[in-house]
Amino acid sequence: MTKLKLKEKIGYALGDGAANIAWRGVATFLFIFYTDVFGLSPITVGILFLVARFSDGISDILMGIIGDRTETKYGKFRPWILWTAIPLAVILSLLFTNPNFSDTGKIIYAYVTYILFTLIYTANNIPYGALMAVMTGDDKERASLGSYRMVGAFAGGMLVQGALLYLVASFGNINPDIQLQKIDDTTYEVSVSSKENFENVNIKTENGIALFAFTDASLETKNAEPVPSKTFSVEANKTYNFTISGEENLKESDITIINQKKGYSNAMYLMSVVLAILLLLTFFSTKERVLPPKTQKNNLKQDFKDLIANKPWLILLFVGLLFNIYNSIKQGIVIIYFTHYLNNQLLSASFLVSLMVASILGAMVTAPLSKKFGKKNLFIGALLFSGIVNSLFIFCDANDIGAIFTIGILSEFAAAIFPTLFFVMLGDAADYSEYKNKRRATGLIYSAGSFATKFGGGIAGAIIGLVLGMYHYNGQDTVSIQGAVPGILMLMSWIPAIITVIAAGLMTLYPLTQSKITEVTQELYSRRQLEQNSNTI
Repeated sequence: MTKLKLKEKIGYALGDGAANIAWRGVATFLFIFYTDVFGLSPITVGILFLVARFSDGISDILMGIIGDRTETKYGKFRPWILWTAIPLAVILSLLFTNPNFSDTGKIIYAYVTYILFTLIYTANNIPYGALMAVMTGDDKERASLGSYRMVGAFAGGMLVQGALLYLVASFGNINPDIQLQKIDDTTYEVSVSSKENFENVNIKTENGIALFAFTDASLETKNAEPVPSKTFSVEANKTYNFTISGEENLKESDITIINQKKGYSNAMYLMSVVLAILLLLTFFSTKERVLPPKTQKNNLKQDFKDLIANKPWLILLFVGLLFNIYNSIKQGIVIIYFTHYLNNQLLSASFLVSLMVASILGAMVTAPLSKKFGKKNLFIGALLFSGIVNSLFIFCDANDIGAIFTIGILSEFAAAIFPTLFFVMLGDAADYSEYKNKRRATGLIYSAGSFATKFGGGIAGAIIGLVLGMYHYNGQDTVSIQGAVPGILMLMSWIPAIITVIAAGLMTLYPLTQSKITEVTQELYSRRQLEQNSNTI
């Protein structure tokens, strides 16, 4: 029943900050990196996400079993945070590295690095999640720790989502020679050249309003219509001429040309260093206190039997899967939505930061709201509210910036309550299993959290890839992008909203009311006191 110090709560929160640099960085940017920079088709990416995440479910369970059986002087779960800090940073960097391979080689590289990422993330995140349940046996203190954890998670998400695109622009700036000539108030001719070769650079104006068209017709293939940005390859000392229209008072400094490969890679290398440092701080600032009953013997068959019979755990598993599909679709489509519907990719950074601020506020109010309404009722209400609000995106035009930000903020405020409650309630499910069976398998139970997060993200990636594939989306072909806008709007609005309604219906079956949780907590406290007294005697 330990009351945790503020220092330890903050230290624990830093671990989820690190995890979300990796997880939200991948969920938000990897799809568009694979399609628009790496050159894979959306269907190929969707299948990759689904296959990798499905196989990852097995590793989640195995990691839960391994964590429960790890015995070191640092505890069962903390050591894994130390052991995986550097490997997770390295594989995240490799995920956003763009080697010069053939099309087949790129697919193989993507599969290998992405599957390795999910495995290493599993080895880090399942022990991290289980650590919450063994830092204290007080369910109310765990609720407070859960809020700190989610504040850390959303702060990490804010860092990567808010800063990454600006880092891409900074690291990817090729500093070309730009010559601009005005034709009339809103029309210009621009010439671009560079002393180096660059593959897959992107040119646009800072405001993203002006439309570009190649002056040299031989350079146009499918992209004959003027568009807000052009993606092309640059040969050294060759001049590329464009006509720019639709924006007044342009200067050379208003035109940006970004090497997206270099930009994404270097930006994520920097983020990976921050990730490793945060994980090491978590390891050194936390402590394990709750141990399994001393009479408990390792029995894998019994652990699985207890797990399958744990009704609260089963319901949380499927609800967690559903809300992670919901959140992952939203995260995976937002950059594409801002890039190809609003024609302003950098504005998405401000949007994502505002969502993270809303998420932090949502996480902070979860503990007091759960005390007032109960965890189950709060979970159901948050699911319905977030989904209904999110569906309103379908009514927003590209110029409705205020409405888009308002809908996103309100929806995300409620969505932040899902993971905050979910991981706290997994601790309740672990307590319930010990209360009922006189055995404890914390790591195995928390494998549900990692499984739901990762497999939900895989299903979400498959849904995004399938819908965009149905509309023939090609991230390197402007005409196909415009034809896929209806699919982008569906993915941004009502497709994820439907999932929250299903999850809310399933959550009504959750059996652990607040009175039952209090009964379980008090009974386990009494058992541990008796065990401690008997050991003393």
